[in-house]
Amino acid sequence: MTEVVIAGIGQTPVGEHWNLSLRELTLMAIEAVQQDSVGLQPQALFVGNMLAARLSRQAHLGTLVADFAGLTGIEAVTIEAAGASGGAALRAGFTSVLSGQADVAMVVGIEKFTDQIGTSVEESLGTLSDSDYEAAQGLTSAAQAALLMRRYMHEFDAPREAFGGFPLTAHANGVGNPNAMFRKAIKAELYNRAGMVSEPLNMFDVAPNADGAAALILTRPELLPPEFPHPLVRISGSSIVTDTLALHDRPDPLSFHAARLSVERACKQAGITPQQIDLFELWDSYSIYAALSLEAAGYAVRGQGWQLARNGRISLGGELPVSTMGGLKARGNPGGASGVYQVVEAVLQLRGQAGNNQITGAKRAMVQCLGGPASTAATHVLETVS
Repeated sequence: MTEVVIAGIGQTPVGEHWNLSLRELTLMAIEAVQQDSVGLQPQALFVGNMLAARLSRQAHLGTLVADFAGLTGIEAVTIEAAGASGGAALRAGFTSVLSGQADVAMVVGIEKFTDQIGTSVEESLGTLSDSDYEAAQGLTSAAQAALLMRRYMHEFDAPREAFGGFPLTAHANGVGNPNAMFRKAIKAELYNRAGMVSEPLNMFDVAPNADGAAALILTRPELLPPEFPHPLVRISGSSIVTDTLALHDRPDPLSFHAARLSVERACKQAGITPQQIDLFELWDSYSIYAALSLEAAGYAVRGQGWQLARNGRISLGGELPVSTMGGLKARGNPGGASGVYQVVEAVLQLRGQAGNNQITGAKRAMVQCLGGPASTAATHVLETVS
């Protein structure tokens, strides 16, 4: 069976890059991935992005990026699926190489929030939800997550402070990530007294929007030079699943149905169960999403996902390490690029190149990114090539 391997990774630091344009930031990640892959040249480019047309006043990113990187003449398109845009771009690159349509594909995730400030950013984020029935009524993504968290606490009698384990873990891991936006650990006392963003979500329950670009090179192992310098990581499972766009159209808003199906299908392709992975890069844009994602993936029964955030169970040395390089919360959330960052970080773990955050003996990882409240879920299983 044809194998697709990740032969190169590249990323920029996540933060507020006021002095860099969208294309300049993207080129930094592309130059890094080309160097890491020993100069492999792609025949196809898939750019994951969600808001450049509004925030940067720039659409047609496939051609823009190919042009600026000196890659004109290749296939190049933009992929948009809200927060799952990076994962959707990887899915497109994976199927392109798997089918033989391309020998080498490049996947780039890019987002630049600082091209706009204030209410225009919130207005743009509203376009990712149901415009007629959610955004038009003033429902923001944070307010929606807050409603889910309040309902979850009521239905399952979960204590408010229990969700603190997710940002505490993310910030502890962010310390060891040189590309993270926040590299300082926090204590439970600080979490508990943090100001509210949208009650009951406090500032540590919400991942910060940020600028960043990350890139991957995909190919087939037989096309690599004999003395390739990196351990190979293959994509053994890939799945995208959708649910209703509007949360109120679901029979059970506390069940991330698309996330569950996406995990099941990706794991089935890989021939494994979720219990066989060594780390899980989940979508912690909000603490409640982390809990619901763990339940959807089968790591906790309904209403008990928050329990995994206790007693170090999801820490680097725990039974199920998550957000191993800081997650969206500490690394920052560059929108359509976040799904690519997650894969870059998982590859670092599987190569044994995660530095102080290295998980001993990591051989298999699962990566999941979400568009909205799991309206779109993209899941990939990565494994080392023996």
